[in-house]
Amino acid sequence: MMVAKSTVKEEALQKIKVTKTTHSRLSEVDFNNLVFGKKYADHMLVADFDGKEWKNAEILPFQNFSVSPSNAAWHYGQAIFEGIKAYKDPQDNPMIFRPYDNYRRFNLSAERMGMPEVPEWLFIGGMDILIDLDRDWVPTGPGCSLYLRPFMIAADEFIGVRPSDTYRFAIINSPSGPYFNKPIKLLVQDKYVRAFPGGVGYAKAAGNYGGTMYPTMQAKKQGYDQILWVDGYEHKYLQECGTMNVFVIIGNTAITPDLEQGTILEGVTRASVIDLLKDLGLTVEERPISIDEVVTAYKNGTLREVFGTGTAAALAYVEQLDYLDTQIKLDTTTYKTGAEVIRRLDAIRTGREEDTRNWNYQVGEK
Repeated sequence: MMVAKSTVKEEALQKIKVTKTTHSRLSEVDFNNLVFGKKYADHMLVADFDGKEWKNAEILPFQNFSVSPSNAAWHYGQAIFEGIKAYKDPQDNPMIFRPYDNYRRFNLSAERMGMPEVPEWLFIGGMDILIDLDRDWVPTGPGCSLYLRPFMIAADEFIGVRPSDTYRFAIINSPSGPYFNKPIKLLVQDKYVRAFPGGVGYAKAAGNYGGTMYPTMQAKKQGYDQILWVDGYEHKYLQECGTMNVFVIIGNTAITPDLEQGTILEGVTRASVIDLLKDLGLTVEERPISIDEVVTAYKNGTLREVFGTGTAAALAYVEQLDYLDTQIKLDTTTYKTGAEVIRRLDAIRTGREEDTRNWNYQVGEK
């Protein structure tokens, strides 16, 4: 149960030690040429779980961890993370976009991976203090943001297949430019599978991404940017688009795979886009959608747009989709719906349009 923001912030201030850097690296960053995930801000948050409680919470200068070669995370994959973005409003105040949704999902991932819950004061309150301290690192250029990466890893120094007793939680942040700067080409993957029902597809677990590396490498050798993953049983029902949720607009209906099977991530950007699509007057259907349905719509001229959504990419237009002997080519310059969705999303996240749904979290307020 979420508690009042003032109470969370107060508890965080009492429990988190703050050690400020004596040498800022801000001047080393070219904010006009930001690359996603390459540079990191001055500070980070770190806390340890000792088997009973979270302790040693501290915001300190960005630095390396010292980790044993026998660390359980290396060997058995107990590692989860989140992706969140912060922006600045026209008054230069930092705002975090929908952090409570990520906080809920983080603890859902933790539960699935046998890891302890992270308390609100540490995740939300700690993030608030951290971004307030690193507020000068929040970029304001078009398509830019401060990308926040909360993560947790097992910390036991023990080679044995069991849940770790101890854990480390941390938040780092990175001033970043656009993840994709052009429309993308997708290969419908009919051999490798990302997730099955009953697995961990809905969790933001590190292993989910590790397992996609080889198939994605092969797709890129063929000239594709990403893979469109489908189900593991019939190899035809859409799941995720690379590391993004996928939307298909047929006629005046936007269709996105539902969450019932537990095979796809419950994307925060996905949820935001669903609301904005409804605002635009489209019918939104969360349901199974097969690649055959997409091909049929393309052939009869009703397939309007295909795009991926995610925290890192925001909204990525799909210009080509290849499935077996069928090639779907789309003119992304005609994407009116996707263009308006991302325009509205950007305007809300940067405070240029009213945030009627209270998606933005104001940093530094009590």
